[in-house]
Amino acid sequence: MSLSGRYDYVIVGGGSAGCVLASRLSELADVSVLLLEAGGRDRHPLIHLPVGFAKMTSGPFTWGLKTVPQEHAENREIPYAQAKVIGGGSSINALVFTRGNPVDYDRWANEEGCAGWSFNEIRRYFVRSEGNSILSGEYHGTEGPLGVSNIGDPQSMTLAFVQACQQAGMPYNADFNGAVQEGAGAYQITTRNGRRCSAAVGYLKPVLDRDNLTVETNCLVHRIDLDGSRATGVTYQRGNTLISVAAGREVIVTAGAIGSPKLMMLSGIGPAGELNRHSIQVRHELPGVGKNLSDHFGIDIVAELNGPKSLEKYDRFPLKYWAALEYAMFKSGPMASNVVEGGAFWHSGASTGVPDLQFHFLAGAGAEEGVPGVPSGSGITLNSYTLRPKSRGEVRLRSAEPADQPLVDPNFLAETEDVKTSAEGVRISCEIFSQPALRKHILRMHNPADIPSDAAGFAEYARRFGRTSYHPNGTCRMGIDSMAVVDPELRVRGLEGLRICDSSIFPSLVGSNTNAPTIMVAEKASDLIRGNRV
Repeated sequence: MSLSGRYDYVIVGGGSAGCVLASRLSELADVSVLLLEAGGRDRHPLIHLPVGFAKMTSGPFTWGLKTVPQEHAENREIPYAQAKVIGGGSSINALVFTRGNPVDYDRWANEEGCAGWSFNEIRRYFVRSEGNSILSGEYHGTEGPLGVSNIGDPQSMTLAFVQACQQAGMPYNADFNGAVQEGAGAYQITTRNGRRCSAAVGYLKPVLDRDNLTVETNCLVHRIDLDGSRATGVTYQRGNTLISVAAGREVIVTAGAIGSPKLMMLSGIGPAGELNRHSIQVRHELPGVGKNLSDHFGIDIVAELNGPKSLEKYDRFPLKYWAALEYAMFKSGPMASNVVEGGAFWHSGASTGVPDLQFHFLAGAGAEEGVPGVPSGSGITLNSYTLRPKSRGEVRLRSAEPADQPLVDPNFLAETEDVKTSAEGVRISCEIFSQPALRKHILRMHNPADIPSDAAGFAEYARRFGRTSYHPNGTCRMGIDSMAVVDPELRVRGLEGLRICDSSIFPSLVGSNTNAPTIMVAEKASDLIRGNRV
């Protein structure tokens, strides 16, 4: 065991939230900040190439997780991609920039015990984080660290998708993050000058030369160190060395919806029964740690095209080399595509009020782990998911060994309402593919090869082929009731000097992708920690 000094703030987890907090807290010249990340640096070129997303849902930049068998999804163990690299999910995700619907945050504030988190109160943190190259006004920022851009030249199949959505009755929407969420269009993406702008690139890289900021990678944190009811530091492993470091002001956990509850329980903070099961001393009982896990359950349909019209055509000579040359010279062309170029927010029924379904269109097939390709190598994919699922699962420990993966059970499709909405999402997806704008390009459907004829058939398809959409949250949820883990200022209930500031604190899932909301949480957390008026 060695001692590695003392810092004012020790941040555990170098994902989206950790990078934001390391940047914002180190703005204070009189404090010292240590950021610890289990993964490595973001040096691989595919991380920064937008089209590289297609190679990122498995491999060395993820933890290699799988769910436990999903009881309501044919007992499948579903691959569960979670990032293991500086920048976290923002370094490997599909770069889609959406922030949810105002009703999501108003629900947090007004129904779920999270005062101060209504949309009107947190909108400024979205705006502060955003460096939008096109949009401005009350919903958008232009000077923030997170680069946001339009896709320069959407693929022809993406444009056909947007037209097909309009033919199916959806309005065109040029800004999913503006006054109206519903409709179809091309997504804005987190790029700047044709390159991925992760939280590591936007927030962390520009400040790495600060004398008061230390960033350590390839560090596996074993536990949060406690002195009575106060967090005093952390113990972590780098190589074969076990190191303890002290936190003079706070330990800030930003290890994500899977990693944060795991670390809490390894530290003796969590449900007594779970800790006792692994012979871990109960230092502070908090029954909500690891509970309330929810995620978007995405269901893909895949079609084969009647010619080389999707991004796969650039896998072949000579187009591959022309694409590489275009990107090298102009940062444009197919390599500047995030693959998931188009999308929509829509309703499963007439009385849903706000959209309860989201769609992601991929100008390719087989781009993500678990999603099939097509024989000709030229296909398209449409993913749909229920935006606010009712089903709840949990994260549990596999053992008391820090290196062992936790047990992840999203409990997909446990609630009848989720099944119904998911099935309707698949039906609408098939309807979109049947519209003239897309139908003329489709040779045959592959998944499903035969379109179901009723709701039961669509539900069966969802159970068989659905998967994670990489948006786990809620496992250290914010609130004021007995199952809440943190209070509305993100302080761990009953302990001093310890906060959790990532997607695990969401009291419920927001109706969109979750990277921008996670960054918003960290932006607000930085003000809470510094004592700024919020």
